[in-house]
Amino acid sequence: MSIALGVPAAVAAVVVAAAVIAGIGPRMVRVADRLADLTGLGEAFVGAVLLGATTSLPDIIATVVPAVNGLPDLAVGNALGGVLSQTAFLAVADLTYRRANLEHAAASVPNLVQATVLIALLGGVLALFSSPDVTLLGVHPGSLVLVAAYGFSLRLVNETTRDPMWHAVETRETRADVPEEDEVDRSELGPLLLRFAGMAAVLAGAGFALAIGGENLVAEAGLGEAAVGVFVTGLSSSLAELVVSIAAIRAGALTLAVANVIGGNTFDTLLVVVADVAYQDGSVYAAVGPETALVAAITITMTAIITLGLLRRERHGVGNIGTESALVLGLYALSVLLVF
Repeated sequence: MSIALGVPAAVAAVVVAAAVIAGIGPRMVRVADRLADLTGLGEAFVGAVLLGATTSLPDIIATVVPAVNGLPDLAVGNALGGVLSQTAFLAVADLTYRRANLEHAAASVPNLVQATVLIALLGGVLALFSSPDVTLLGVHPGSLVLVAAYGFSLRLVNETTRDPMWHAVETRETRADVPEEDEVDRSELGPLLLRFAGMAAVLAGAGFALAIGGENLVAEAGLGEAAVGVFVTGLSSSLAELVVSIAAIRAGALTLAVANVIGGNTFDTLLVVVADVAYQDGSVYAAVGPETALVAAITITMTAIITLGLLRRERHGVGNIGTESALVLGLYALSVLLVF
């Protein structure tokens, strides 16, 4: 059951929640970077799994609530809108690193694996939008395939972190992920995990405020579900990824910055599965409109361009932004025009 708010209160809920999400980001990246060193898991794995999943908590809540309340385009639009926005945020983060293009400096095998898996998952979601409206215990069978593929991707990332079969060529601008073993103090691990859990709880609360605000903007302001999901709740709930990535870049943790976005996007793609589980009127894939499918297609293209950037490794673009990042920002602007 939705909570009724007026338009001003709904806007205020979205703004406050977005500010909380953005404000907690820098604190989380410092804790996550230290956890990567203490656990020995590496920045790519911690960024993709722990940090990426935790900063996705607002997206989870903002997806589940509208799905339960029968708003499929708002729910799925929020999930895919988060992926779309976070991919654009990676291009924005590129602007903040002046030594070289971010794709050049942070190229790594685990990030390439995550990006490739993300393209495959998004392609699967796009295909399911055109699949028959069938469910098994209230869930589309394709959702189970997506979950299995995500689980397999975590294994791949871990394996390629420990034993990569090839390496990116190191240059003067490359920033490798090297744990600071001489500063490791295992007694820090417990308190750091507690701090991280507390910040995760705050993010979850902000996600609930976003969900209620978004629903009221659809009901009271007359805005379309897809537009609100993609560019209001999806964008707002993804601000943590932008702040985290910029904070990681300033701290010199470039691999963590890229892994946080790509890993978070891989996790957020599974939110479509969460929406399918929470939606009570059949398959959520059959219920969404063409605008949501369009967002999925544009996001696949943007992710492929970022992956190409990690492979191509252009050192310097034009105006402190790489060619791939400029293309990604252009596609994001095009998606705004097309969806609205």
